[in-house]
Amino acid sequence: MGDAVLFDARDDGIAVITINRPDARNALGREVREGLFAAWDRFEGDPALRVAILTAAGDKAFCAGGDLKEMADLRLTVPPRGMFPVPGDNIEVTKPTIAAVNGVAFAGGWLLAQACDLCVASTAARFAITEAKVGRGSPWAAPLIHMIPQRIMMEIILTGRPITAARAYEIGLVNRLAEPEDLMAEALALAAEIVENAPLSVLAGKETVGLATEMGRTAALRAARHAWERAYRSADAQEGPRAFAEKRKPQWRGE
Repeated sequence: MGDAVLFDARDDGIAVITINRPDARNALGREVREGLFAAWDRFEGDPALRVAILTAAGDKAFCAGGDLKEMADLRLTVPPRGMFPVPGDNIEVTKPTIAAVNGVAFAGGWLLAQACDLCVASTAARFAITEAKVGRGSPWAAPLIHMIPQRIMMEIILTGRPITAARAYEIGLVNRLAEPEDLMAEALALAAEIVENAPLSVLAGKETVGLATEMGRTAALRAARHAWERAYRSADAQEGPRAFAEKRKPQWRGE
C-alpha cells in the first residue's frame, strides 16, 4: 500500500483507510490509486473486518479528484475502466463502507464518496462534479440518480459548482454531518452500530439495497428472498431471538 494510503485494522472489526497525500489535496495519482486497490482488497479478504471507513489526511481535502498533471503528461483520453478504484464498479466489496469526508470532495473525490454505502461529512466539506470545467467526463455519476433528484443532479453536473456539506445532507447525498473535530468519532459511531448487528444480516441487507436499486419491484422481491436465505438459515438467526428472550447481548458467529 505504501505511504500514500494507510490501513488501520482495528480490534473492533472496523478498518480505517486513509488517503495520505494532503500536500497534493489527496488527489488520485498512481500511488493513491494502487494503494486504494490494495486497501479494498485487504478489507474484503479479512473476515475479522466488518465495516470500512474511507477518509483522508488533513482538514482541507478528502480528495480533489484525478491528478490533472498526470493526465496531461499521459495525454489521457478515455480512462481505462480499471484505472480508478471504485467499489461496486471495478472492485467487489460486499461489506459496508462509509466515507468520512473531511474536506473538498471534487470530481474523483465525489466519486469515492458516492461509491461508499454511507457518508458522514464534516460541516466544512464541499462536494462538486467539476469535470465539465476541465473538459473531462463523469460517466461514473450515472448511479447518482438513485441518490438525489434528477434536476439537482443535472445542475450539479452541468455547472460544476460546489455544494456545501449542509446542501449535500439536504439532498440525501450525506447521511450525517459532524463538526470537523468530531468527524471520525461520528463515522466510527456509525460503523460501530453496524458491527453490533448480525454479520450475515448486514451483508444481505446491503445486497438487498443494491437489488432494490437496480431491479423492478417484483424482481427485487424475488432476488431479495434468495439473498436472505443464508441469514435465515444461520446459527445467528437462532441466537438473536434466544439472546432477546434471555435478556443478554447476542454472540454473533457470522454463520
